Amino acid sequence: MTARTKLVCTLGPASSTPKMVQGLVRAGASVFRLNFSHGTPEDHDRMVALVRQAEEVVGRPLAVLVDLPGPKVRLGQLDPDPVVFRPGQRFELRPDGPGDETGAPTTYPGLAGDLRPGDRVLLADGAVELSVEAVEEGAVRTRCVAGGVARSGQGVNVPAERLGLPAVTPRDRDGLARAFALEVDLIAQSFVRGPEDVRELRSLMGSRNLPIIAKIETRPAVEDVAGILEEADAIMIARGDLGVELPNEEIPLIQKELVRAARAAGRPAIVATQMLESMIHAPRPTRAETTDVANAVLDGADAVMLSGETAVGDYPFEAAATATTIASYAESRGGPFRAIPAARHHTTAGAAVAHAAASIQASELGVVAITCYTETGRTAKLLSAERPGVPVYAFIPPVDVRRAMCLLWGVETLPAEVPADTDGMIALMDEGLQIHGLARTDDLVVMAAASPTGRATTNMLKIHRVGSSVR
Repeated sequence: MTARTKLVCTLGPASSTPKMVQGLVRAGASVFRLNFSHGTPEDHDRMVALVRQAEEVVGRPLAVLVDLPGPKVRLGQLDPDPVVFRPGQRFELRPDGPGDETGAPTTYPGLAGDLRPGDRVLLADGAVELSVEAVEEGAVRTRCVAGGVARSGQGVNVPAERLGLPAVTPRDRDGLARAFALEVDLIAQSFVRGPEDVRELRSLMGSRNLPIIAKIETRPAVEDVAGILEEADAIMIARGDLGVELPNEEIPLIQKELVRAARAAGRPAIVATQMLESMIHAPRPTRAETTDVANAVLDGADAVMLSGETAVGDYPFEAAATATTIASYAESRGGPFRAIPAARHHTTAGAAVAHAAASIQASELGVVAITCYTETGRTAKLLSAERPGVPVYAFIPPVDVRRAMCLLWGVETLPAEVPADTDGMIALMDEGLQIHGLARTDDLVVMAAASPTGRATTNMLKIHRVGSSVR
């Protein structure tokens, strides 16, 4: 069972073999995430090699997504590890020193300068809630409000608008250089607070312009998502840290608002965190998780992402297959329940052509597919944003662009040579559809592209009968 909603799977110890990575592809994965907050450079090298090996075996492009650490504050080493917190317990967050039941250092020595008495501090993705009582001599003295368990290296969440850490940290710079060396396809930027953060990361790329996925996980990012969508290539609705910073009851509606905003802007949106969390240790999801994945699809997300389910879980293949099955069913039977997208403004020739292509497909002509030829991927992005009711087959010469398109809803990419002229471009799409068994002689398809090839924006629209003469 296939789905037009794409599946992103996080790699980790549970998915670190050729058999498992290839199994995840067969289960529906098209994008593989490497979390640079964890693992060694050697681990990352090996994971990328596994994806490239799987790509060769399955004969289609796969994307590698690197998730940069971002300005995340974490606990230092604890002894004992973990520490059990109880309500009323005092705990000190220090710039350095040992960690125990009374306090611990953090990875951000300047934390005391950003906090005030009365502030809320959450540990371990909200498992422990602390309240700041005093800030003295570089240390933050807190009292436990809600008890729980925290381990070394787990997150320390404070109000994002207060955090003085730079948007792009030294670890991010190192991670970006590492990502370029590994020739990955997509970059996720953590804890984005505004469009200027995305601009800063892009400025560090120089001429090597990888698509940036802005992770929406702070209140400022939610409030300025329109500006972020103007700068980023896609967004990820990272509900873990977002749910720590904002009240849980707000997250479902925020998710819908963010997907709606991304759809209106013509940018892909990924819904992430705890999609099938119980499948880390169980072979089947809960009913609530099944509903969650289906709702993300019905909201209009381009992709859903699995994290611990495939990185450290006991059932990574089953989790991926389950996500694909749910998404496919929601797509095929959920038409009456899909969210109505916000109106899009087709202010460019390319956007207008894509809209027209989708409109023709929805007519009574019996169109079986939309095809495009693109060297940058832009035409494929425009077509995906229109959510046509038939597959989009994008013929793309550069392999790196084909891989980056793996995130786009409903788009399947195919290799192509650079044609000599427009007639050659139409001919290669016609032949490619037949060679790959995607259309038969006399089928009607809609073709979209730039003409002349490589020297214009998307401006050509053609209703084409497969197998007919180009001239």
